[in-house]
Amino acid sequence: MLSYLHAFHAGNFADVQKHTALTLALSMMQAKPSAIACFDTHAGSAIYDLESERARKTAEADAGVQKLWACRSGLHSEDWQPVMEVLSRFNAGEGRLTVYPGSPAWFRQFLRPGDSLTAFELHPTESSQLAGWAAEQRVRVMHEDGLKGLLRQLPPAQPRLMVLIDPSYEIKSEYLDVAKTLQKAWQKCRHGVYLVWYPVLTSGLQATLKQAVIDSSVRKVWCSEVHLKTPPERGMTGSGMLVVNPPWGFDDRLTDMIEQISGQQALGLSHEHGWLVPE
Repeated sequence: MLSYLHAFHAGNFADVQKHTALTLALSMMQAKPSAIACFDTHAGSAIYDLESERARKTAEADAGVQKLWACRSGLHSEDWQPVMEVLSRFNAGEGRLTVYPGSPAWFRQFLRPGDSLTAFELHPTESSQLAGWAAEQRVRVMHEDGLKGLLRQLPPAQPRLMVLIDPSYEIKSEYLDVAKTLQKAWQKCRHGVYLVWYPVLTSGLQATLKQAVIDSSVRKVWCSEVHLKTPPERGMTGSGMLVVNPPWGFDDRLTDMIEQISGQQALGLSHEHGWLVPE
């Protein structure tokens, strides 16, 4: 199945959590000068028009990044600065956001000389749009299954590694596929930083992924989940991130950031966090 298009969901509360975690992890890793190989396993089309028919059909960004943008002046943590700078680069003026960068565009904003980004996308339309964007971006695009493609690329030439794994999970087997891929990738490159996104569903299917990671040999896995304080009766009620080998202090800093936007006047979220698998 290749029916999922992220344009309907770009900038929602899950994207806010995902890209906040990605930005913080990259910023912290780049405190050291050594080069980083970055991989995005399910890259999408990179740039999303928040005024498009698809985006407006669901209006999910209104309760996500638009609320984050509106409350930006009240965010006291300096860790929010790089997030807001990226959003500013893609949008003119101080009003509502009209453009939202997808994960490869977030990665690209932080690439230094020596760093690299490989973006995988299997959906033919998304892959074509991604390749068009990447042509002048120093980004390698691969039109293939990102889980299988990632394993073929490891270990990288650079001394450090960051991977974002965030499939749509439109097929139930993807929960176990992600856990198996994480296990194999970790065995190839145990020092890598791996960010794994997953939806929190009323069905509880995310438990399959989490338990499989617990049962694997992967160590040092921190878990962050945000939950909608007013959840829908069905579907996605929250958003989760597993972070393998988080930079020292990442857990406290991301928790502080999420708690700053969790109130009903902001994104209306609650936050659960802790070590899923210790060292």
